[in-house]
Amino acid sequence: MALAQPRDLEQSLALGRRRHNELCRQKRIFDARSRIIGGDTEAWDLQVRDQKIKEATEKARHETFAAEMRHNDKITCILEGRERRDKKSLCKAINEFQQHFQRPEMRREFDLSDPLALRKDLPARQSDNDIRNTVSGMQRFMGEDLNFRERKKFQEEQNREWSLQQQREWEDARAQHRSAEGVCLKTRLQFDETAKHLQNLESAARKAVCTAVKEFNKSQATESLERKIREKKQEQEDNLAEISNLLRGDLLSENPQQAASSFGPHRVVPDRWKGMTQEQLEQIRLVQKQQVQEKLRLQEEERQRDMDWDRRRVQMARTALLSERQQQRQRRDLRRALDCSNLSLAKEQLMQKKYMEEVCTNQPTKDYFTQFNTRSR
Repeated sequence: MALAQPRDLEQSLALGRRRHNELCRQKRIFDARSRIIGGDTEAWDLQVRDQKIKEATEKARHETFAAEMRHNDKITCILEGRERRDKKSLCKAINEFQQHFQRPEMRREFDLSDPLALRKDLPARQSDNDIRNTVSGMQRFMGEDLNFRERKKFQEEQNREWSLQQQREWEDARAQHRSAEGVCLKTRLQFDETAKHLQNLESAARKAVCTAVKEFNKSQATESLERKIREKKQEQEDNLAEISNLLRGDLLSENPQQAASSFGPHRVVPDRWKGMTQEQLEQIRLVQKQQVQEKLRLQEEERQRDMDWDRRRVQMARTALLSERQQQRQRRDLRRALDCSNLSLAKEQLMQKKYMEEVCTNQPTKDYFTQFNTRSR
């Protein structure tokens, strides 16, 4: 008994796989339901299940992202609040530091804008050992520190004086604080006594003011009554004078010259004008008649112009109607010629069909059609 070789096994497996694929293909192709519907239900179910899984995964991913975004938003709000508080405290600390340690007179460049710089400035040179002598001045050179001991001693003495001065300033400040508290207590007691005395004076002054106000109101009432009497008398005199002036003036006498304006002869004063003269009224009526005649003439010209336009429109409409009728007759003739041509072509096709039925007598049998669709390819 011969053993099967690996190559034979591979060939048999490939042949069986091809046969199985062919059977599946024939089942799928020759099945009327699948062929008519034109779809694979199993594949559709797999696609639907895959789509649902994909949607669920996408929804879970979106929910995870949303939760993470909410968490990040909370962290961002906390960090922003902390940053605002840090900025506020930092700005406060910077302002306090600037107020205490960065005043204008403590800056290094203050001598450039110091208003008393010229008064405080020293001479350009005091001696050969002047520390302001630079290298470019050729007065001192590197390594020639000749007054090291004196400078060090001066610095130590200066530091000691500064410490003693600070102690004295501290003691003076404490003494001033104690004396200020004593003075504040005495001042407060004195203020209380002064306030009591002022309150008594205020009550007495209020009484005196009330009495003076009463007297003043009485005098004002008397003066007001007398002033009203005088004003009434003066008003009566003014009214009598005005009535007399009107009776003797140009307004009631209807003098036409009193209505003339100082701005020109064609202008009048409205509150003095008594109306137009007869000549002026005749002139106005004459101008109105001329305007009426001019308006009638313009209306007649417009009527003639409208009649001319109406006549032109009627002529254009008649021309368009004749042109449309001519086009309809042309389309009718073309339609008749096309119908005749189609009828002759139909007759020719019918004759050719009869000729082909007479010539082609070999009709296919049922065996001819059964040889198709026996395989899937």
